[in-house]
Amino acid sequence: MQTFSCRCGNPLFYENTHCLTCQSEVGWCPACSNIVAIEPLDNGGYRCTHPDCDTALMKCHNYAVENVCNRMVVMAHGQADALCDCCRYNEVIPDLNIEGHRERWAALEAAKRRLFHTLDLLKLPHGTKDDAINVPLSFSFMADALPDQGLWRSTAKQEKVYTGHASGHITINVKEADDVERERLRVDMNESHRTLIGHFRHEIGHYYWDVLVKDRDEEACRAVFGNHHRPSYAEALERYYQQGAPSDWPNRFISAYATMHPWEDFAETFAYYLDMVAVLDTALHMGITHVEYDGSLDSMLIAFHQVGLAVNELNRDMGLLDLAPGVLAPAVREKLAYLHHIIQAASPLERDSLTS
Repeated sequence: MQTFSCRCGNPLFYENTHCLTCQSEVGWCPACSNIVAIEPLDNGGYRCTHPDCDTALMKCHNYAVENVCNRMVVMAHGQADALCDCCRYNEVIPDLNIEGHRERWAALEAAKRRLFHTLDLLKLPHGTKDDAINVPLSFSFMADALPDQGLWRSTAKQEKVYTGHASGHITINVKEADDVERERLRVDMNESHRTLIGHFRHEIGHYYWDVLVKDRDEEACRAVFGNHHRPSYAEALERYYQQGAPSDWPNRFISAYATMHPWEDFAETFAYYLDMVAVLDTALHMGITHVEYDGSLDSMLIAFHQVGLAVNELNRDMGLLDLAPGVLAPAVREKLAYLHHIIQAASPLERDSLTS
C-alpha cells in the first residue's frame, strides 16, 4: 500500500478520514485512486482536490452516516450511488444496538477495503448480483446469538455464527474484530497467525476456487492440491478436529489448517499469495526492498523472502510474531506456482467468460 499526500503536503494513509495537519476531511477518490483532501461544493457534495482530478464526489453512506468507511462515490448531475465500491458488497451488517459493534464493524470494513485493493492490483474479477457475474460476491458480518462465555449476545435468531464461505457469500463473526478474543482463538487453535485481514484473504480464496477452478480447471487443481472429493469435506473436518495436523505438515503445506482438506489447502495458500502481493506492494512503495521484482513468481518469492527476513528480525527485537516463514517447502512453492498461473490467466479477455 502506498502513502498519499494531502494538499497541504502532509502524508495521508489508506485508512485516514482527516488530515492531522490541516484538518481537511479526506477520502478515497475512485476517479484518481488516491486518498485526497475533499472540498465541499456549494450545491452539495465534494470536490477531489488532487491536481489531476477535480471530480465531483459524494461520501459513501457508510462514511457520511455510519462513520465506518472513508470512500467516496462519483457524482454525476448531482446524483451518486449510496454505497461505495466496497460497501455495496454487504448483505448483513452487525446489530449496531449492541455496544462495541460499530467499532468492530469499522475494523471489518477497513480489512475488507485492503482486501479489495489487493484484488484490484491483481485485476481479479469480482462483482455483486447486479453485475451479471456467474458467482456474485457478498458479505455478512454477524454475531453469535447465544451467549459465548457471557461476552457475545444478540437479539437475532438463536444461532452461532461461523466464519466461512458458501457459493460466493462470505460470513465473518464480528468477534474476529476483537483483538483479545481473536488472540485467544489463535492460541487455542495453534495457529501461527490469526488476523482479521487473514480471514478475508482465506475466505476469498474459497470464492476464487468457485470462480477460477470449479468446472474450469479442476483436474489441474487436483494434481497439485489433491482430490477434493475424497474424503468428503465433512469427513475431513471431523478427522482434523479429532487428530489434528500430521507432524510433518511444514514439508507439504503452508499451515496446519491447510492439511484439513484440499479446499482449505487452496484457500490457505491463496491467502498466503495475497499476503505476499500486499506486503510487496507496500515494501516497494516504501522503498523497503530493492530486489528486482518483475511480476514473476520467482522474483516475488525472492523479494518477499528479503522483506520477510528483515521484518522478522525487527519483530523479534520487539517480541512479536514473525511476518513470514524463513523457508518454503517445494510442495508449497508448486501450489503457489499453480495459483500464480490461474491468477495471471484471469486477464480481461478471460474475465469476459466468467460473466453470464
